[in-house]
Amino acid sequence: MQSSRFELRSAVYLMPMRGQEILLARRKNTGWMDGMYSLISGHLDGNETVNEAMIREAFEEANIKIDNHQLIPATVLHRKSTDSEYVDFFYVTREWEGEPSIGEPDKCDDLSWFSLKNLPDNLLPHIKEALNNYNSHTAFSTSGW
Repeated sequence: MQSSRFELRSAVYLMPMRGQEILLARRKNTGWMDGMYSLISGHLDGNETVNEAMIREAFEEANIKIDNHQLIPATVLHRKSTDSEYVDFFYVTREWEGEPSIGEPDKCDDLSWFSLKNLPDNLLPHIKEALNNYNSHTAFSTSGW
């Protein structure tokens, strides 16, 4: 009898920075943590690098174009979530082409800049942890275990 192998999900997250502000997106109609703020993000589709996935998601979700050289690795989070286990790759960018706007209105109802010193209370916990990692220069951490 052949057993199935464990599959680890991977996601990418973008931290667009403008001075001391970060761009956050509020989730809507996703079925998971709706009403909470997150980052521009998404799952890897397969047969793509994490950088390619991040560039794709930035355009799909926020209508911004990013080049590979504009992605700065920020931190990696190995996270146990309510539904699965993930490895999350977080990137910072301070450069992009286009004005950020909601690209998926069926999944997002707000895209706003927030001061890094005054983040919304309804920020997803693992996003807050990733921002803390970035600020403390922590390259990798685990969460939810």
